[in-house]
Amino acid sequence: MNVKEQIKNYIASQPEQKRDEMLALHKFILKLLPKSKLWFLDGKNSENKTVSNPNIGYGSYTIKYADGSTREFYQIGFSANTTGISLYVMGLKDKTHLSRAYGKKIGKASVTSYCIKFKTLKDINLDILEEAIRYGVEHTRLL
Repeated sequence: MNVKEQIKNYIASQPEQKRDEMLALHKFILKLLPKSKLWFLDGKNSENKTVSNPNIGYGSYTIKYADGSTREFYQIGFSANTTGISLYVMGLKDKTHLSRAYGKKIGKASVTSYCIKFKTLKDINLDILEEAIRYGVEHTRLL
């Protein structure tokens, strides 16, 4: 199964309201980042043990670990959570930027160093979400 099919199946597996929200967010991000690499992570580690929620990702950057090893990963991603959706902005050097720049103006969302968590798209300002996504893609730490 290719990545597009995995994404489609993951979104289709959600309850109706969350499915509609995730599909709308997926289309929103694809419109912003039409040429970005697509990712689907099933949330399982190499031993097939669940370690996270499944994730849909967009774009690509290289993570460099403290031991010097590296790996490719997505820049923007999202997943369903128990109360809504978590959107991830990966690779930012300044871990306070998201919450400082967007926390007060994005709407009803929890904003941390790399995550914007919200219940529904209606609760947030999509222009501000777009701004945060664009900032993330443009300011990803590169090696």
